[in-house]
Amino acid sequence: MTIDDKGFKGLVSKSLDLKQIREDRSKSKSKHELLESAKQKIKTTMIGALSSLEDSFGFLWSHDCKDDSYRSDDQMRLMQIYKEARAEILDKGNEQIRLLELDFSSYEISRVKHFIKLPVKNLGKNNSKKGED
Repeated sequence: MTIDDKGFKGLVSKSLDLKQIREDRSKSKSKHELLESAKQKIKTTMIGALSSLEDSFGFLWSHDCKDDSYRSDDQMRLMQIYKEARAEILDKGNEQIRLLELDFSSYEISRVKHFIKLPVKNLGKNNSKKGED
């Protein structure tokens, strides 16, 4: 084996190592991006559901009223019930996010990239004008 053969094999080996490093980094990034996207969707669902409840039932505890002194005892009780239910919903949603993170730790994920090949049509015209040559 010549010196050039050793250098070439070493270069090929380094190239393969770098390719593997890039693939590993890409998988890690893909996994992280998918997890963050899934977590955001769960959070959006929780907050959207709570917002719908407030919009539909908030009148029961005068949701728009910022000063508790204007609320009746019944409204205060209903507002407290809503706050407890809200906290429970958020706790359950956050628990599902933690479970999702655990599930993701068991998988290798790589993003499938989509490529679009646009057809190129040759018009057959020369870009230069006659007489300019």
